[in-house]
Amino acid sequence: MTTVRLNSADPVSIDTDALIVGFRSGQDGPSPAAGAETLDTAFGGGLAASLAALGFGGKPGELAKLPTFGSIAAPVLVAVGLGDSPDLEGLRRAAGAAVRSLTGTARAALALPAGTAEEAEAVALGGLLGAYAFDRYRTDGERKEPVAELTVVSGAEGAEQVAERAAVLAEAVTLVRDLVNTPPSDLNPAKFAEIAERAAAETGLGVEILDEKQLKDGGYGGLIGVGQGSANPPRLVRLSYTHPEASKTLAFVGKGITFDSGGLSLKPSASMDWMKSDMSGAGAVFGALVGIARLGLPVNAVGYLCLAENLPSGTAQRPSDVIRSYSGKTVEVLDTDAEGRLVLMDGIARAAEDSPDLIVDVATLTGAQIVALGWRTAAVMANDDAVRELVVEAAGAAGEGAWGMPLPEELRKGLDSPVADIANLQPERWGGMLAAGVFLKEFVPDGVRWAHIDMAGPAFNKGEPYGYVPKGGTGAITRTLIGLAERHASI
Repeated sequence: MTTVRLNSADPVSIDTDALIVGFRSGQDGPSPAAGAETLDTAFGGGLAASLAALGFGGKPGELAKLPTFGSIAAPVLVAVGLGDSPDLEGLRRAAGAAVRSLTGTARAALALPAGTAEEAEAVALGGLLGAYAFDRYRTDGERKEPVAELTVVSGAEGAEQVAERAAVLAEAVTLVRDLVNTPPSDLNPAKFAEIAERAAAETGLGVEILDEKQLKDGGYGGLIGVGQGSANPPRLVRLSYTHPEASKTLAFVGKGITFDSGGLSLKPSASMDWMKSDMSGAGAVFGALVGIARLGLPVNAVGYLCLAENLPSGTAQRPSDVIRSYSGKTVEVLDTDAEGRLVLMDGIARAAEDSPDLIVDVATLTGAQIVALGWRTAAVMANDDAVRELVVEAAGAAGEGAWGMPLPEELRKGLDSPVADIANLQPERWGGMLAAGVFLKEFVPDGVRWAHIDMAGPAFNKGEPYGYVPKGGTGAITRTLIGLAERHASI
């Protein structure tokens, strides 16, 4: 894990292997941003002109590397574009992109704008997230070591404290990314539960794990139904964090399908190769509980990891099967590939028994989310407008894209079943993301505030890395959940 520290010295004199500085874009070419002023002097006033000659304009995400030839203490200078007026997310992305470009470099210093504690935290967090690498399965000769030590140049009041928070957030996100990137051969429901149990012991979280027999005896029909086709049986993991000064309780419920073939409603192969990421919701909940515990927030939080492997076999559930959920409602399974909502319905109903002030479920639930909002923006639905806006605001503050969506009442009729209380799929393909939310709402008891986050796209980056986001597992929504806990801790 990359470490981070603070240094208020002039960046020109900092002993490091690479110095990262920011440049703004403008009509007259790039100009040094706050933190880079003395560097231009060290380079004889010609640094911006040299960068411009290389085609560097200071646009967001642009990078240029220059040898310093002894002009400053660092042998390499990395210029990163900040655009006209970067916000906190712009700083995170710039720091992440710059650090990510320094694979194989042991130490780097970030002399980006960090005049306030908030800016210092953004720079530290972006740098730490950008330093991520998943090389567990690479042989020694093929490993690409990320930056091991980051120095954030800042003398802002409170910078030390926020740097510590940044380290906790980065550690939580890294935990989730590692789980998402782990192949399903090494991460089945039981293995995930073991990892959660070990982390709980290390962080002081309470933990309860229900195996397949306990799930069947307890009436968790959704988890049993989805998992019954696999040789790796399902698990329900309950993590809990309590604080003596807490007055609010949050419950997070995560979809944890460790691999999703679609079951008997088999996916096409092109849609299956990244389905190791279908446990990202449970990963985000797990990472958030660990982060909340390490931050010591004065709030109570419980997290439910709804873990199953959805595979076809002679024992798999069939289209037209009827299952009984934990809430007692019966569900006709019209499509076994609409399995996420089946495990979540059990988790939501169980979470309601904790009498929380808010339930938030998180899932890579529908391909329709990607159709509607693309790969980087999650959808947020809720049974209360204020709750929906609260979650969207928390995501925005964390730098995680989210957009509020409705739960149209007319979609409920499409979920009617002639043999059960509700069907798990509507016959119409249109509005599939919203219909899934309408389905889940049916399992939220009256009077309980609830939000649903569909992050099918943001959870896994199939394209090239950008900003602080790597290829593969992103750890999306983990920071949003921690932010929600912080907001409730301050109420």
